[in-house]
Amino acid sequence: MRPNLSAEPRAAVLAGLGGYVPPTVVTNEMLAQRLNTTDEWISSRTGIRERHVAAPGQATSDLAVEAGTRALKSAAGNGTPPEADLVVVATTTPDHPLPGTAPAVAARLGLGNAAAFDIAAVCSGFVYALATASAAITAGLARQALVIGAETFSTILDPNDRTTVPIFGDGAGAVLLRAGRPDEAGALGRFDLGSDGDLAELIIVPAGGSRQRSTGQPAPVEDTYFAMQGRAVFVHAVNRMAQSARTVLDATGWTGPEVDWLVGHQANARILRAVADQLEVPTDRAVMNLDRVGNTSAASIPLAMADAAERFTPGDRLLLTAFGGGLTWGSATLTWPNLEI
Repeated sequence: MRPNLSAEPRAAVLAGLGGYVPPTVVTNEMLAQRLNTTDEWISSRTGIRERHVAAPGQATSDLAVEAGTRALKSAAGNGTPPEADLVVVATTTPDHPLPGTAPAVAARLGLGNAAAFDIAAVCSGFVYALATASAAITAGLARQALVIGAETFSTILDPNDRTTVPIFGDGAGAVLLRAGRPDEAGALGRFDLGSDGDLAELIIVPAGGSRQRSTGQPAPVEDTYFAMQGRAVFVHAVNRMAQSARTVLDATGWTGPEVDWLVGHQANARILRAVADQLEVPTDRAVMNLDRVGNTSAASIPLAMADAAERFTPGDRLLLTAFGGGLTWGSATLTWPNLEI
């Protein structure tokens, strides 16, 4: 990438959007047949009724390529060349421990020698990746950036764990950003990012990394799966997302009631409603698609935007906010452009 030394103010502008979920659907009723649970138990606690899961042999990069293809096609339909010189993939479930998934995705999308790398911030990953790509564009290091959130969370769940299996789904969502002006529709506004590593064990896969492998001892099977302390996570998620969202609202000069759409990480319906209440955003303006796709981690915000895009109108004020393992959190604002999906 060659730096652009122009003194003209630059902003990252949303130019394309796409989402993809694998075709296999797993309903609550299907889970109830093999886990000690019921549809009512799952839906009343999470708001989730079904989720999509990847097919055998289908990896995170496969989902990312599908979403990326759709975002590039969307951009082309809106008059932006379907190309990128930067690809950032947010994922907790990469194809391999190394190399990163993003270079393979860029190659399969025909993006030549674009700079490409992964970001691991779990459910906050898309906002982190969006902020990184936006910074690269405003600094003149990239002209267009493809940002993808993609997960195959089904591959890291204990299939017999009724506390985690009903929550998560597989999917991918992508946006294409282009260099533009800060005052045009679609320009990304302010960002807020944060973390608290002292609470890392609240959301974790204990085994598989250097911490466990350096012991020289085989890992217990249960340590190879995702684990979460749900009650504690709920409280932190609501508080951190609301706090982060207020930070970007204040920086942007918006108030909660002025937000047209709250696009929060699709973790739990009760969390989303609680965040909306704290921000004084009417619940009917909080985008929710988790009932149909579950918690897709880093893919959840772009998937939610893609699903709700027909409800957005040019000029609408969007507030994005997420919380995930790390612990991590982040928020962003943007004004919706005239975007065809």
